Amino acid sequence: MLPFNRAVKNPVFHLQEPVTVVIPAFNEEAGIGPQILAVRRALEAVGMVFEIIVVDDGSDDGTAQEALQGGARVLRHLSNRGYGASIKSAILAASHEIIVIIDADGTYPADEIPNLVNQLHDADMAVGARAGKQVHIPWVRRPAKWVLGWVAERIAGRRIPDLNSGLRTFRRSCAVQYFPILSDRFSFTTTITLAYLADDYRVVYQPIDYHKRIGKSKIVPRHFMDFLALVLRSAMLFQPLRVFVPLGIFSGALGFLKVAFDIASVFPRTHKMGWSLLFEPVLSTSAILLLLVALQLLLIGMVADGVIRRIARHGARIVPSAAIVEESLEQQVAVRR
Repeated sequence: MLPFNRAVKNPVFHLQEPVTVVIPAFNEEAGIGPQILAVRRALEAVGMVFEIIVVDDGSDDGTAQEALQGGARVLRHLSNRGYGASIKSAILAASHEIIVIIDADGTYPADEIPNLVNQLHDADMAVGARAGKQVHIPWVRRPAKWVLGWVAERIAGRRIPDLNSGLRTFRRSCAVQYFPILSDRFSFTTTITLAYLADDYRVVYQPIDYHKRIGKSKIVPRHFMDFLALVLRSAMLFQPLRVFVPLGIFSGALGFLKVAFDIASVFPRTHKMGWSLLFEPVLSTSAILLLLVALQLLLIGMVADGVIRRIARHGARIVPSAAIVEESLEQQVAVRR
């Protein structure tokens, strides 16, 4: 199990390193200004050195202007590339090693950031789990969230209080090694959580509130299948035995049940045949196929696990895209003129 780490009112910071706060934003004109202000107040209150990077992911409203007015660095994607792509762009442009990500819509409490950063003195990632006293997750999204969490916990082999929380902190040097497999879409947080757990990095959770968002949600029902496929793909990348062994056992169990059924079906007319029974077609084709599939699944799982254990994963050299530009107030003024 991954127990919650209790927050303290006045934390003593073991980490004096500066932090980069990343806020991905797509058409968040209404919420980005207040969120930047909330982050700034929370970090200034405890004397932290920080920068705020807002990634305007191809917005067609005033998101970039509001972010610049709030004093943030602004990276702008010339087209909408996705939540995960925005976080990757900001991590590559960050000035500091400690990265904090938080949504632009005001759902996550910025005043929890200092407590989360404080957890990094003995953890590799600290996550704000939406399990506080005030949690406003729409009921229509809760069944899908539970299913994804259940599947992920079976794969990871441990409890995951919040699989895809958008408030978390980690070290840049650790995260960039997973860039080749991290999604450019909403499943970025899901993948990085499973990657850290699969590679035995220490992930700690802290219960936080989750407020009603400002503006319209960008998550649609079709994203559920994307998340589920991503969880299964991550399992095959990091823990293939946790996928192939259960499937192999299930297929083998069905095969043996079919064998028993086949034998029981022919026994009344063949029990007096003696050794000649060995030459009778007792087993059906389906029983044989199920047993062969079970054997193949187990062998594939073992081969995949062996390959993964022998391949050292190295951080890829990522070159920033030319379709990313950094905005400034001067540029915005020039454009308006």
